[in-house]
Amino acid sequence: MPDHERQAGQFEHLRPRMLALAYPLLGSFDEAEEAVRKAWARLARINPAEVTDLAAWLTVVTSRVCLDLLGARPGQAGQEGLRLPDAVVEAEASGEPGRSAPVGLALLVALDALAPAERVAFVLQDLVRLHVDQVATVLERTTADTRRLAEQARRRVQEAREADGEGSPAVRRRLVDAFCAAVLDGDPAALAAALEPEAALHADGWHPLRGAQQVAQRAVTLCQGGPAFTAVLVNGSPGALVTRDGVPTAVLGFAVRAGRISRVQFLLDPRRLAAIDVDALPRW
Repeated sequence: MPDHERQAGQFEHLRPRMLALAYPLLGSFDEAEEAVRKAWARLARINPAEVTDLAAWLTVVTSRVCLDLLGARPGQAGQEGLRLPDAVVEAEASGEPGRSAPVGLALLVALDALAPAERVAFVLQDLVRLHVDQVATVLERTTADTRRLAEQARRRVQEAREADGEGSPAVRRRLVDAFCAAVLDGDPAALAAALEPEAALHADGWHPLRGAQQVAQRAVTLCQGGPAFTAVLVNGSPGALVTRDGVPTAVLGFAVRAGRISRVQFLLDPRRLAAIDVDALPRW
């Protein structure tokens, strides 16, 4: 088999791994696909004999492409509200909640506030678990500078990480169920009781809210019109899919700490919601 064909086969084998790398770096499925395509295009232009460790080479190149894509994004200034990261929505298999355990949606929201180099340094060191020297190679910076960037990022996302400290899927599911039931009842008081006093809400097209009463009122507003709820995993954690007449209208992600909901994320973008296969998910 020619070297290029062999390398193409190896690339396809590594492609899911590179997509899993690009997703937390970018928070976007489309951009993750773009990053992996660009890495393949670069690989196809070089002599296969020059690449002794394809996985390591692809990790560096894919990460650098992600860094470029982050740097090319328009700033948040002047935008009307947030755009939440893409969410991984899966059926909640009996007895296996949280099995896929991708990066939590609350952390992805926090990562969007980081500078590109901070985000790459943090994700590669703390989530992908690359050695700092490897991350420095990706960033083309000194090891000391790379450590500094990662530490800055850790400080900036610390609140989001601490807000999601409940490890029990059963507790998470119970709280999500109570939240959804209160929404169906249109009962902001019952909703507020399930929330931390300083709970926060992030939703597509809206500015962030903080405070249990404000979050409860906004949640009721966003779920008006007699919705149906489906229990799903959102980025590996118990969440909910909201539908009306079988059409997805929202994905709800939650962060939980000490028996209360600390963060709620509402994915409301119709284009991204349309990609969800509702028929593959069980009804409550």
